[in-house]
Amino acid sequence: MPTEVLDVAAEELTAQVGGMSVYPASIVNAGGNSFFLGRRGTDDLLGVATRAEVGALGAFAGTDTSVELGGQPTRVRLCSLTPANAQALRDRFPWLRPVPLGLRTSAGLGDRLGLATPGHVQAAREFGSIAPIFAQQSVRENARTGRTPQQVMDDAMWGVFQMGWQGPWGSDADHLKTPEAMDPAIAAGYTQYTIDPGDHVDNAAHTAPPADVAAKVQALPWDALEDTAQDMERRYLGRSIELEGAALAFDRETLARAAAKYGRALAHTVQMYRCLVERIGETPFDLEVSVDETETPTSAEEHYFIANELRRLGVKWVSLAPRYIGRFEKGVDYIGDLRVFEVELAKHAAIARALGPYKLSIHSGSDKFSIYPIIARLSQGLVHVKTAGTSYLEALRAVAQMEPALFRDILVFARDHYDVDQATYYVSAQLTKVPAPDVLSDADLPDLLDQFDARQVLHVTYGSVLDRFGGRLMATLHTHAEVYGALLRVHFERHLAPFAHAA
Repeated sequence: MPTEVLDVAAEELTAQVGGMSVYPASIVNAGGNSFFLGRRGTDDLLGVATRAEVGALGAFAGTDTSVELGGQPTRVRLCSLTPANAQALRDRFPWLRPVPLGLRTSAGLGDRLGLATPGHVQAAREFGSIAPIFAQQSVRENARTGRTPQQVMDDAMWGVFQMGWQGPWGSDADHLKTPEAMDPAIAAGYTQYTIDPGDHVDNAAHTAPPADVAAKVQALPWDALEDTAQDMERRYLGRSIELEGAALAFDRETLARAAAKYGRALAHTVQMYRCLVERIGETPFDLEVSVDETETPTSAEEHYFIANELRRLGVKWVSLAPRYIGRFEKGVDYIGDLRVFEVELAKHAAIARALGPYKLSIHSGSDKFSIYPIIARLSQGLVHVKTAGTSYLEALRAVAQMEPALFRDILVFARDHYDVDQATYYVSAQLTKVPAPDVLSDADLPDLLDQFDARQVLHVTYGSVLDRFGGRLMATLHTHAEVYGALLRVHFERHLAPFAHAA
């Protein structure tokens, strides 16, 4: 006999499944079953409804109840959002798995709390030409939030399911510094791996005396680089490199400084890449190389040197993040001369097209509204914009609107912890410019999320804040999920709009 088609609506499920409010976009009717996500109290639950034998629900662990749907008895299993149930749902619906995004214009939408994906999806739907990465977290962020790569992946997947997103989406294991850090991300099924060799960049080589630079070059791990200093010089010296009407030329000092500064970072990147290829097997993936967290900007010559050497060593990547000129501080707009930035970015974009093509990746890319049009135009769609903390700041904006007393407590705490927490971030906020909460009315509190110094203080103290206020903060956001989602939609539409036409 053919399988009976079970087709139910959110209103009927909400009415019949006691105490549960079903997210309408989540309902999927497939194989005689209906799958849906709903809220009961403060918890989200997966529901599976069937008129078949109970064995049809065997992949999902939960509690069964009998209801009447469409005028007929129906069994409904309500399941907690466990890793096992997440995997069972992914096995049933392939669109719940992330995929490599390749050279598509893309945006990383980091989510430190695991609640932002519904808002991210709302914004992404407005700009279908931009491929979203809904699961993105760095090793540092996971350490501070106490989350695992699997939790980040599952939280994003449940948000995708809730919103009924069936388009391609990616997942980024961000700022990987060691081979061991890859393993949890590989096990969780991540599709992009961002290698960060910043600890191996020799920043002193940028200004060291020539004799010291020469010594640094001689001391490079030439075996790991599969090269010699003499062969390197033969590849670069005495030739002009044409790039879309412009030209690069290496003199001996420029080459030596580039090699001394980035040589060990290149060796580490190659080691990481080869370890990744060995561990991930035949599974396709995207690779990003990030040298953005360095003390000095990456010049056009250095960018060319990095990319050309990676290509020589067989590394295959889809995006690369140089350290751009100017200041890319957390949570605020670009700080620097826009004309100089435009001139330098044009060179980086030309190199990415000549040696790839690959995408330019913009790290600390959130809230850089003044340079988005420049990046969109010059990259010609070969761009990845990476955001993270700005979603957390919108969460705090929601708290400021809906629970001002909690926001005041968070602000006092963040001010007290800023001096310690800012040490590992590139920020310049001054505490003296952050108003104390007792001088502000409740109506004034959300406006702090638009003030430079307050944004940065709140941004970098998230780990300490979550340790202290995590339960209260999450409960508030669960209660006011629609407010948070609406704030995220507006905020990220502003981020994505400049890139829509270039994609």
